[in-house]
Amino acid sequence: MNDSYKRRTMYVFLLVLVVGAQVGFQGWRTLLNNFAVEVGGLSGLDIGVVQSVREIPGFLALLAIYVIMIMREHRLAAVSVCVLGLGVTLTGLLPSTGGLVFTTLLMSFGFHYFETMNQSLTLQYFNHVEAPLVMGRLRSVSALTNIVVGGAIYLLAKAMGYAEMFAVLGGVAVAAGLWALTRDPSSVDIPVQRKKMVFRSRYWLYYALTFLSGARRQVFVAFAVFLLVKKFGYSVEQVTVLFVLNNVVNYFANPLIGRAVNRYGERMVLSVEYAGLFLVFTGYALTESALLAGLLYVADNVLFNFAMAIKTFYHKVITVNKVYLKPLFSLKIDFINFFCVDDMELLR
Repeated sequence: MNDSYKRRTMYVFLLVLVVGAQVGFQGWRTLLNNFAVEVGGLSGLDIGVVQSVREIPGFLALLAIYVIMIMREHRLAAVSVCVLGLGVTLTGLLPSTGGLVFTTLLMSFGFHYFETMNQSLTLQYFNHVEAPLVMGRLRSVSALTNIVVGGAIYLLAKAMGYAEMFAVLGGVAVAAGLWALTRDPSSVDIPVQRKKMVFRSRYWLYYALTFLSGARRQVFVAFAVFLLVKKFGYSVEQVTVLFVLNNVVNYFANPLIGRAVNRYGERMVLSVEYAGLFLVFTGYALTESALLAGLLYVADNVLFNFAMAIKTFYHKVITVNKVYLKPLFSLKIDFINFFCVDDMELLR
């Protein structure tokens, strides 16, 4: 397939928002654990509370179905990135457990609602062959953005405090959201969505994969970096270098993962992910090496990107069987959205 999809207005629109959202979110991820430990004095239990609260907006993303009844999806995507940036900006000003709970909720509402709209718009505007490639490319751009953010934090940390760095990174996200509010990438050529919730017992496999992916992501986000900071004493600079290495690998890996979904199918890609995760999590539990723990973190993050196959499973099965895509509701459990349609069949 050629790269004609890259010239579409919706692709450019999503690309800018993805970059803005990643600047804010990656900056928050990079700084949070060191900020919480060094400035806020938070314990592992406190971090667990903050990260658990972060998932409340993920669950409440199901309410997006009602929001898009009064606001168009691309507008909600832009507003969500603005909210994400605002939450990141305020983080450095509130170093207590309560303050971090509040700013994390704000950031998380923006992040999860944007991810919900991002996936919905991608699956509507790109066909079943293009969608894995678009997702892979956007993830690759996200990785490149994270590399730039890592380099910026490494330099800014020598001249700025946490509050200033959070403000700069959050401000970039707000700026991207405000730019998107001035654009209209929508098309009248796509059919109107049906906006209601549908549950079917025969979709149990899809539900189970989504639930398990969310649980796996929570372990990764909540405790992987905290383990590196608390147990192995990683500094802000070391965490930043690790994130840069991680995203260099992801920049090249994500387009390949998208192509692998088209070539080998969702079953094979997800099987590789789950087998790899068994080894990675076992390594987390047993290692006493700071270097090995860092390498496991990189492997963990690469494997997470295989989960795009859950999204393309939904999209590909419907379009291959000539059933029109009708996103009815999206339940966001961490990074994986949860869609249902009337005529969907289980992957066999």
